[in-house]
Amino acid sequence: MKKIIKIVLLVIIVWFGFEMVNYFEYVSVKKSWNISQLEHPIPMPGPQYRPVIIQEFYNFFPSLDRTRGMAYKPIIYLYPTKTEKVEVKLDYNGTIFADYPAYDSVQKGWTVTAFPDGKIINSDGKEYSYLFWEGKPANDVNYDLSKGFIVKGEDTVEFLQNTLSKIGLTPKEYNEFIVYWYPKMKNNKFNLIHFSEDEYTKTAQLTITPKPDSMLRVFMVFKPLDKEITIKPQEIKPFNRTGFSVVEWGGTQL
Repeated sequence: MKKIIKIVLLVIIVWFGFEMVNYFEYVSVKKSWNISQLEHPIPMPGPQYRPVIIQEFYNFFPSLDRTRGMAYKPIIYLYPTKTEKVEVKLDYNGTIFADYPAYDSVQKGWTVTAFPDGKIINSDGKEYSYLFWEGKPANDVNYDLSKGFIVKGEDTVEFLQNTLSKIGLTPKEYNEFIVYWYPKMKNNKFNLIHFSEDEYTKTAQLTITPKPDSMLRVFMVFKPLDKEITIKPQEIKPFNRTGFSVVEWGGTQL
């Protein structure tokens, strides 16, 4: 009996030690977001810290996890050819939980003055680098995970740098993407990564006036894996920026 108690205590101590390391690493990353990584820090609710035992529970019973499938941190960059008033309408089939600047529920979007360098002056008179929102879809989205990429957690940064660059994000844009998503992916043995197209854009429809000459919407869907599997590689289509360009990125974890 004493041996069993000792083993149980040892397991608890080891688990607690691992949990503390995991938690303080999370806290360190959260602080780094607001201190050095972002040019203009913004609220980033995103997936919150969970003890490992709870996360494993939700991995085993995914249907009980209310946060699974949320649209995390879609942000919208506007690059007009000249300084002008721009109306951005987001018709989202779901509930928006976070926004910055404030999402106008009557207009279903934002009215801003946009500059060629990406700077935005909102209707509140304040300057922003982009439009941010976050929400939960009304219905589960059926993402096609038969195509994509299997990436080791430790290789996430290199993969995202190369792939997002091929897609057409600038270093500033993909660095902000990586700073947000890397902490949530790096400790997984493997990540199944898929870049959604119609599945996402049909749920979150964007209407922008004046109409952009080119628009890129990058929405990454990823799923942590305990072991490597084989799937068909997803075709990467490069984006050609012409005239008034709009760029959006976001993602979700399944």
